[in-house]
Amino acid sequence: MSRTWYYRLLFSYFPIFFFTMTILIFIAFVFINDISREETRKADRISSSYLATTLDHTIRDIELAVTEKVQYEPAYRLYFNGGNPNNSDTVYTIAQNLREMMNSSSWIQSIYLYDKQHQRVITVSGSREVDSFGDKEWISRILNGTIGQGWQPVREIEWDDVQRTPVQVLTVNKEMPLPFGSEGALVINIKMSSIKQSVDSMVNGKLSFLTITDQGGRVIYNAHSDEESALEGTQLNKLPLQRFGWTLTSGIKAGNLFGWVSVVSYVWVFIAVLTVICAIIYIVYVTRRNYKPIQIIMNRIESHQIRAFEQSGARMDEMKMIDGVLENLINHMMDYDKKSRENVLMQRSKLFSALLQGEHVENAAGQLYEVSPFDGAHEASRFIVVVGDINRYEKGFQEKFTRGEQNTLKFALMNVLQELSKDTEVQCWTEWISADRIAILFFSKEDDQQGQDLSKQIRIVAEECRSWVEQNLRISLSFGIGTVAHGIEAIHQSFTAAEAVMQRKLLMNGDVGEAETNEMQHPLLETYTYLQMIADFVKRFRMSSGQWREQLEDIFNEFERNKLPDDEIRSLIQAMLQMLSREVSMMSEGLQNELSEENINNWLNAMREAESLDDVKTLLFDSLTDLFRTYVAVTETKSYKAMVNEMKKYIEEQFTNPDLSLKHLSDRFQISGKHASYLFKTEFNMKFVDFVTELRMKETEKLLLNTDHSLQDIALKVGYANGITLGRVFKRVTGITPGDYRRMKREQKDSEEA
Repeated sequence: MSRTWYYRLLFSYFPIFFFTMTILIFIAFVFINDISREETRKADRISSSYLATTLDHTIRDIELAVTEKVQYEPAYRLYFNGGNPNNSDTVYTIAQNLREMMNSSSWIQSIYLYDKQHQRVITVSGSREVDSFGDKEWISRILNGTIGQGWQPVREIEWDDVQRTPVQVLTVNKEMPLPFGSEGALVINIKMSSIKQSVDSMVNGKLSFLTITDQGGRVIYNAHSDEESALEGTQLNKLPLQRFGWTLTSGIKAGNLFGWVSVVSYVWVFIAVLTVICAIIYIVYVTRRNYKPIQIIMNRIESHQIRAFEQSGARMDEMKMIDGVLENLINHMMDYDKKSRENVLMQRSKLFSALLQGEHVENAAGQLYEVSPFDGAHEASRFIVVVGDINRYEKGFQEKFTRGEQNTLKFALMNVLQELSKDTEVQCWTEWISADRIAILFFSKEDDQQGQDLSKQIRIVAEECRSWVEQNLRISLSFGIGTVAHGIEAIHQSFTAAEAVMQRKLLMNGDVGEAETNEMQHPLLETYTYLQMIADFVKRFRMSSGQWREQLEDIFNEFERNKLPDDEIRSLIQAMLQMLSREVSMMSEGLQNELSEENINNWLNAMREAESLDDVKTLLFDSLTDLFRTYVAVTETKSYKAMVNEMKKYIEEQFTNPDLSLKHLSDRFQISGKHASYLFKTEFNMKFVDFVTELRMKETEKLLLNTDHSLQDIALKVGYANGITLGRVFKRVTGITPGDYRRMKREQKDSEEA
């Protein structure tokens, strides 16, 4: 295969690579040049800093040495404090000391003292009048206050008649006596010539320059007196000398290597820019040549989609247009594949549902061959339907796993069934028919295979799947295996048989059950027959007969014999508990609590979690046995007749007690108030309240007739809190008020006696 296009691109863009590398080299050179400039600036700054530090330390040391000797020499203090300026010994000592200090440093031009009180000056030559002193103008400025203490700007002085040439000095003034006196001044003049010599010695006059300026920007000195280099050279650093108010400006002289390097750097930058421009022009040229294949592709696209481009109105660049065409093509293909897969899955799901429900089986043979995952299935093939349930779906599956995890586990379960069936001679087709139920349609290629052998193979697959899923996925499953279906039409019967097995999980021996084809189906008993058996059980329980256990055992035997579905068994057990609650719960508060609606629901929930009918029977027998013990204890300690008669007698004795109530009776006889009311009404056909009211009204009539007590007193005697309540109850029972009754009865009695 020719690679002309590859080499064409390679050689087209190779110069770009070359130019790019050249530019990188130029940039590296410029970068190194910048580093060199920075290092030069750093070296110059170090040199200038050293010079500034040296000057500052030297002059400061001179100042400190002079002030220290003046401060600690007694002659100075004696001169200013003694009051005798003509003391020759003191003046001589001071002059000698000043001479020694001048001799100690070649930088000192002169040192003198000014006595403000006596207008005299002491120099190395002795004491003299101010008017005859050469630096009297400076002293005059000190007296006028135009200058203060500290270092002053550079000035020129004419010292005496012998030295007429002006001398540049750097002056510092100190008030005497030290440190803050006001009686005179100490003036120290430093030679500028010494400072200039020091600067010249530390500055390389061939390469660099250094300029010293004061606070006003006036040039004090150019190193080596080279003013031209300071103006034309490259300034690099500025350093302040705060003690004197000076600024040191340093740099490189023009025409040296540094300048040439800078010029060369700019030349290389220009070359780099020119190279970039040339590279851009070359890229445009190469791109125009290599664009021709893309232009041909675009012409073909536009010829097929010119209408779409005209309708859109917007012009797109070529690559976006090509990308859009390819994207549309890919999307159409993906949509087609997706819809095709969805259509197949939908048809497969509809066919699966139709086979289970026995609908449209006349067209199922052809669809089974085209849509189903079976290989070689036909109308006369053998099938078996298996129905699987996730046990404890809501609590053990939904609460434990998220929605995504549930879908993943369900998908894994389908794959497990398919993988396990590969090891056998059967094929399987799985579909979820509800949230917690999966249907599996097994198919066998062996037409002469006996149905019993096929059922055994399916049971092995179901057992292995249940065991593997429980160990690895921590999910509990139950399977119901239907009957063998000979042909497509019988699949519905196999599915119905498998569902019937799953409806009787409590009767299933283990988690895998099979439909029994040869077993004679017993007719189910009518609901009223079970209710009659439950009523007989409740009667025996209420009569404290131990035969209730045999009756309950018979009920469960009927459940098992008639293969009652799980839901019907639980409904009948619920009806049994509710009937038992109505009959015996009123006997005591303990029985009411044990047979409350909440406890009954707890029992039923526990039975729903049971995995077999024996487990349900065990739970129910245990609960009812505890309940029976409580019931027998209540009935044995309280005889029915005796309790009622004793209760009546107690009421007749205590009816005048205002606290007499059903609660009072329940506390007195240790029974519930509801049961006490029930017993009283059953025995006397009268409510407790009516019986108490009748006794109180009879006693009220007697007291109204035979005594003159007020209505309030009578009310308290018969058990009412006040006369108003008694009057209202009396009128409701007899139809007249207590006062009318007393008056009417006494009038009758008087008429009879007359």
